[in-house]
Amino acid sequence: MKILLLGSGELGKEFVIAAQRIGQTIIAVDSYENAPAMQVAHSFEVINMLDGEALDRIVAKHKPDFIVPEIEAIRTERFYDYEKQGITVVPSAKAANFTMNRKAIRDLAAKELGLKTAKYQYATSAEELQKAVQEVGIPCVVKPLMSSSGKGQSTIKTESDIEKAWQYAVAGSRGDVIEVIVEAFVNFDSEITLLTITQNNNPTLFCAPIGHRQERGDYQESWQPAQVSEADLYEAQDMAEKITEALGGAGLFGVEFFLTKEGVYFSELSPRPHDTGMVTLAGTQNFNEFELHLRAILSLPIFEITLEKAGASAVILASKDSTNPTFAGIEKVAALPKTDFRIFGKPTSRPYRRMGVVLAQDSLSTPIEKVTERAKETAKLITVNS
Repeated sequence: MKILLLGSGELGKEFVIAAQRIGQTIIAVDSYENAPAMQVAHSFEVINMLDGEALDRIVAKHKPDFIVPEIEAIRTERFYDYEKQGITVVPSAKAANFTMNRKAIRDLAAKELGLKTAKYQYATSAEELQKAVQEVGIPCVVKPLMSSSGKGQSTIKTESDIEKAWQYAVAGSRGDVIEVIVEAFVNFDSEITLLTITQNNNPTLFCAPIGHRQERGDYQESWQPAQVSEADLYEAQDMAEKITEALGGAGLFGVEFFLTKEGVYFSELSPRPHDTGMVTLAGTQNFNEFELHLRAILSLPIFEITLEKAGASAVILASKDSTNPTFAGIEKVAALPKTDFRIFGKPTSRPYRRMGVVLAQDSLSTPIEKVTERAKETAKLITVNS
């Protein structure tokens, strides 16, 4: 099959590697040359994916069997036309279109499906944000409708934060939609990602829950399995199945939840492999999240997903701007037992840019906190130099 991958970051790179292993042809697309997935794909294209005509041109040029989005900043309304042409959009044109915009997915979850979410409002200006904050209450969280990896996300703790939050959200927004969602702050005990796999001719499957910690709206460590009560896990699975069924199609979804004393709250959803799911590269499952995504896309039956090990991931962040980043300390990590790492191959760095990940694993009887701490401390051994 020929797969057009829209977005070529580190998640796309691992997806390409999985696809290459079973003989698929990949064309990697991004807005800059030498993006991570381009380094392992058969060919690549450099375009602005918000340019609908440019997107149309490469679809017509390559005539793919599948279009697999990896990022948010895409002219997703074009996907409906591609489906009419007989191209499979992953997971579906509706899923990609809805989940690239927080407004569509939140309204689907809260208003149509009745899932429990934080109280929320929308705003298209600083003045509207002021009113939304009064409605939702302080503290609250402000996010651009189109963004990823925490870009443009901030917490309003006092009224003096409102103008700054608006400016930060606008600066971090992707695409041409200048609108934010304002969410009441949920007093949660923990956050989880539930990797949910929908299949064309087989039942929906769930991976063991993944816990994660965030800073600046971006994940820093993730671990699997997360400690979740049976009741909360059942509630999260029920929500995940409802929303993925409503979106349609086959593939892996990263569904995020808050766990609170009042129960489970739906947070967000990504229709593709999730950054916190990189922990599965530690061999925690019989198939990692990229392999599961690919198999679901190709309608290869997945009999079961088994938890094999306890594992954790911790990010390697850059601290400086560089057009030629190099890495020190890799040999220290390589010498450690039950530990691995990935360097993504990004051609440039900037402060807090994710440049790699450290992976730690151990037996299922090992306390997950111990494995996570080992991954976190090991990631500190690798530095990104300019």
